[in-house]
Amino acid sequence: MVQLAPAAAMDEVTFRSDTVLSDVHLYTPNHRHLMVRLNSVGQPVFLSQFKLLWSQDSWTDSGAKGGSHRDVHTKEPPSAETGSTGSPPGSGHAQEEDDVLGEEAQGSPHDIVRIEHTMATPLEDVGKQVWRGALLLADYILFRQDLFRGCTALELGAGTGLASIIAATMARTVYCTDVGADLLSMCQRNIALNSHLAATGGGIVKVKELDWLKDDLCTDPEVPFSWSQEEISDLYDHTTILFAAEVFYDDDLTDAVFKTLSRLAHRLKNACTAILSVEKRLNFTLRHLDVTCEAYEHFRSCLRALEQLADGKLRFVVEPVEASFPQLLVYERLQQLELWKIIAEPVT
Repeated sequence: MVQLAPAAAMDEVTFRSDTVLSDVHLYTPNHRHLMVRLNSVGQPVFLSQFKLLWSQDSWTDSGAKGGSHRDVHTKEPPSAETGSTGSPPGSGHAQEEDDVLGEEAQGSPHDIVRIEHTMATPLEDVGKQVWRGALLLADYILFRQDLFRGCTALELGAGTGLASIIAATMARTVYCTDVGADLLSMCQRNIALNSHLAATGGGIVKVKELDWLKDDLCTDPEVPFSWSQEEISDLYDHTTILFAAEVFYDDDLTDAVFKTLSRLAHRLKNACTAILSVEKRLNFTLRHLDVTCEAYEHFRSCLRALEQLADGKLRFVVEPVEASFPQLLVYERLQQLELWKIIAEPVT
């Protein structure tokens, strides 16, 4: 959202772009979002619910371009004994509910994902919103259950925790990381709201602080969301999956993300795979007086630099992920949405 700021003179027009709104909500104008509270900085917090519709047919009915959720024929969800992923790979289909936003959800609790989030925030708080790239990443996680089942995974810049919650339906342990006590508290709240989903599959989600601008993890027990030595050992000994969505909107932060990704890959005991979700956004800049996508171009340059990195220890193989897998959540899968896979493996 761009706001016109008052100017000292009529011919001195300046622009202020300090408020950002995720356009996920713009595509659901008729959906009701229940405001549940104010967070510690006075921002309204809303609750949205997503319903998981388990369908054998959704595996084949959703086409390469995402298909249409109207074509999915729903069946009964799996029982708690089979777990939240007891149906065939990729058979979860989720859509945002517009009429079950109260405390009492309709249907089985194993069908519902509940997310607390904000809507319009300053740029530094965009992690508190739900972004389309997180939906694409969650979509891919549902599709690649084989990759996530039983693993230890870490999400960088988890925001509201949506992708981590989905990953926990399959993974053994998910480290859901970000920075900022208020954001991490919101994330922890969402983990608690959806603990039934992870519990049925045996997954554990741990919300932790991970600052991309620092080389080491915080172990001070006085700091909220710090790490224990046991958790750090588990992270480095067992993690095989790293994932991140919509964290490439600022060049300095993008550099920090890739530095952190490389540092983690070098410290992990096992080879790992990173899945990155990004939306190629076109922006008009006064500097160029043209429409550009500088943040995306910088992201691509970082991918190339990582692939060319030669330190004699690891090599990074970068591959685009074709978005031809069935669309298992309801959102607009634009061509601008991209997934990238990075495989970090020892140099032999």
